[in-house]
Amino acid sequence: MSFVNTLRQWDEAVAYVEKKDTVSALKIFLDIEEKTSKINFNIGCLQLNNNNLDAAEKAFDRSIGKDQHLAVAFFQRGITFYKKERFEESLMDFQKAFKELRGNHLIDYKPLGMMYKLHACEVLHNTGLVYAQMGKWENAQEKLLTALKLRTESKFGHVDKALESILKQKLFPLVVIRPEVMFKPNKHYVAELEKKDYLGKAKVISSVVPADNFSGFAPLQPQVDDVPVKPKQPEVLRALEGEPHTVLYEFIPETKEELAVLPGNIVFVLQRGTDNWASVIFNERRGLVPYNFLEPLDITVASKMVQVAPSNDNEDIPAPPRRVAPNKPVDKAVQKTTTREPKAAADFSKCIVKVHFLFTISVCIAPGQPYKTVLNIISTKLKRPASTLTLSYFKPGSTEKVTVDESEMEVLWSCVSNNRLTLWCSATEVLLFKSS
Repeated sequence: MSFVNTLRQWDEAVAYVEKKDTVSALKIFLDIEEKTSKINFNIGCLQLNNNNLDAAEKAFDRSIGKDQHLAVAFFQRGITFYKKERFEESLMDFQKAFKELRGNHLIDYKPLGMMYKLHACEVLHNTGLVYAQMGKWENAQEKLLTALKLRTESKFGHVDKALESILKQKLFPLVVIRPEVMFKPNKHYVAELEKKDYLGKAKVISSVVPADNFSGFAPLQPQVDDVPVKPKQPEVLRALEGEPHTVLYEFIPETKEELAVLPGNIVFVLQRGTDNWASVIFNERRGLVPYNFLEPLDITVASKMVQVAPSNDNEDIPAPPRRVAPNKPVDKAVQKTTTREPKAAADFSKCIVKVHFLFTISVCIAPGQPYKTVLNIISTKLKRPASTLTLSYFKPGSTEKVTVDESEMEVLWSCVSNNRLTLWCSATEVLLFKSS
């Protein structure tokens, strides 16, 4: 148990003592796991007041065991032994209590958390009573005469009465500590148990909104004077410049003017050229994207619901496109200089191979191609020598990558799913040595 929990339980138990609920206070004190000398003293006092003398003796034993100079604990244990009629042990404890006073007339326990002063004359008063119980009247008279000399206040008139009783060889009452006297925890420590708001609540000093008392972390909300009875129907969003379009296919840029987009991205078309290229905005960036890779988007409440294809077992492989992928448009300048005919529509007999390198690329390769052909296509795309590249993939049912070579090609092509295949590529550095 932490010191904080011990402190909290200690303070709670003392509060019950002040309310005269000693049963609840004793229960809380006993529940404390790490009991200090002061807490054991409090337990002993409660047990003594309840006349549980055996439990009180054990509690005072533990208190003295943790602090062998606690005079008030010896004093209380001496009272316990006196009530159990063990006078010799009681006499020893009263003598130890007087010894711990170290020649002082009193010990003030206020700095230690208990509003009580243990006076030497009171200790000697009880010592004389024990001697009287043992029939040693001369010793009892000697202790009471010493108590009269050490008496500092006139309120200790019980010493005079005790001396008169001794002269008549009669017993007199025992001096005891009040039941409500307890060691309390340090008030500064207790104050720290409460949560403190050092910053306080924020206060609005100036606002454009009349009677604005909001002080949380939220942007200023628009204020409307005339609130319509019926809510407005949602309108087509025109806050951003351009027409919204959905990206249907992944586009990897090859020049600085082109913009990388992925399927599902929403872009805003600023201008569509006659060469089938579109100038778009995506994530506050402008660039060129083939317009036939896009589909107009109607963002209203009545917009059509797009059916999502069921997810595949392999999350790395996305679902196939909803329509045939178009060709990449050819620039007019290139179209004039080339003599080749325009490319036909994409051949879906080819497999889309995604290659994870320092960055990710996608290439189209016909299934069944040999290892050297696949390696040359990837090396051309990465613009690195084929001799420095190593390909690998995950075999079905395996969690480790397998290096690709000619013997693995048949198994590799069997892993194609939905015309998709994923490979990993690593490269080794080529060292060039210059002859002297």
